[in-house]
Amino acid sequence: MTFLHAVLLGIVQGLTEFIPVSSTAHLFITTNLLGLPADDRTFSFNVIIQLGTVAALLLFFWRDYWQITQAFFLGIKNRKPFEDFHARLGWLIIIATIPAGLVGLLLNRFVKDMSGDPLLWAGIRLIFTALLLAAVEYFDKKSRTLESATWLDALAVGLFQVLAIFPGASRSGSTMAGAMFRGLDRPSAARFAFLMSAPILIVAGLYESVEVILLPNTTEFLPILLTGFITSGIVGWFAIRWLLEYLRKHSLYVFSVYCLIAGIVVLIAR
Repeated sequence: MTFLHAVLLGIVQGLTEFIPVSSTAHLFITTNLLGLPADDRTFSFNVIIQLGTVAALLLFFWRDYWQITQAFFLGIKNRKPFEDFHARLGWLIIIATIPAGLVGLLLNRFVKDMSGDPLLWAGIRLIFTALLLAAVEYFDKKSRTLESATWLDALAVGLFQVLAIFPGASRSGSTMAGAMFRGLDRPSAARFAFLMSAPILIVAGLYESVEVILLPNTTEFLPILLTGFITSGIVGWFAIRWLLEYLRKHSLYVFSVYCLIAGIVVLIAR
């Protein structure tokens, strides 16, 4: 893997982590086009550069996270943990994180083995994402705001996030779909999906970081990894900004059509 590979993969990761078109699928496709092997090092690189987009997420929503953290602990201190909206939101994020955290821990090796045929899974999951986004747009009313979210909403979104554990699935697409199926409007669904994604992405990235440290020639690999991290972070920040504005006036159908076409092309071309 070269610095050019790291930049290209960082751009792909930054663009597709938050836009609901599956960052994993696009990383599979890009690594294949670049001729990179589907080995543990490439898998670890692809997971760790998610930390770049997590950094972008934390910077973009730093006020939200600060308010949530303050309200969360203040609510516990005052023995009124659910009285304030931001305190409740903190609990909802925890609830939404648990399902994917448990599944990811239990099936980590199995998920890595599934990455052995990346284009197959990229194609399948792109088509699945297309159908999921189309279904949620067609069937759901999407009229509630984030302030009305309950623990059932958080659990539903958390269960949908489990889909993103498997190769090629769109984390943002899955979690946004879960929130929209529960009736949240598009901006609220996207906001909650982004806020809740940080914990699981941080844990996954740190876990893979430990594995990378244990790989041979780690010192030579770190500058390339840092390049991908920075690139994905910069691109990811602008992707979040663009998507939140886009969803105020537009549907998810364009992403559904794109995923369907891309998935079919990948399956045919592989």
